[in-house]
Amino acid sequence: MKVTLLGTGDTTGTPTPGCECDTCERARELGVERSRNSVHVTNETTGESLLIDASPDFRYQFLTQEVPLPDAMVISHIHFDHLDGLGNAYRLFDDLPVHAASEVDPATDESVADTVRDKYDYLDRITVHDQAPFETFEACGFDVTLVPVDHPPLHCYGLVVEGEGAKLSLTGDTSYDVPDRSREALADPDLLLADAIVPASLCENHPIGGRHLDSTGVPRTFGTKHMTREGALDLAAELDAERTRLVHLAHFYPSEEAFRDPLAVDGERYEL
Repeated sequence: MKVTLLGTGDTTGTPTPGCECDTCERARELGVERSRNSVHVTNETTGESLLIDASPDFRYQFLTQEVPLPDAMVISHIHFDHLDGLGNAYRLFDDLPVHAASEVDPATDESVADTVRDKYDYLDRITVHDQAPFETFEACGFDVTLVPVDHPPLHCYGLVVEGEGAKLSLTGDTSYDVPDRSREALADPDLLLADAIVPASLCENHPIGGRHLDSTGVPRTFGTKHMTREGALDLAAELDAERTRLVHLAHFYPSEEAFRDPLAVDGERYEL
């Protein structure tokens, strides 16, 4: 299993357009980027590749990273930075299977699969496949499982991808309050990709602060929707991840911390 991190940033990415903060300037100096979220997974046995989330930066990512176009795709939730790149399927594919959750979301009165189907009804080259949470399905020779996480007000899913003797777990966009059953499914990965939008120290800047405090009072959730760096690392320890990379990172990380391990940048590659 070969994993390429195509996009490791949040909704604005790093550098953020028009931003001259120290972190964005440091990214420019280092020549690194964090474009919007997307992960490419290649099955080296079958030669197929799976794309997890359709970043708005899809075109740029596939022009700059040496990876093949995907044979199938999974969409974790319907926020634009994870979905809106799907329009790039126009003219690029003969038939692209797109997998998404079948569970109806009370906030939208439809499932993620239904939203994808409705929003991209003009794309006759994609076929949406409804998948039930916790029910493993096959994609590109991998066993893939969608697991519910906590990203209010919308339903959102983490993923488990298994094959070739390896296990990749992705938290998806989530607070630290990941359900126990989902934690069990995500546990013991060779590589964990965990949402860690900002360090806990920045929770004081959120209108509602931080939540899910650890025993010393450090917030593990920034507001309601995303883990802090500290929360993501606590979750990684609880899941007994062999290796962890933090993703969905904002440019609000102080510049002296923003590019230290285990914070990921675009283009990282892992052989599992």
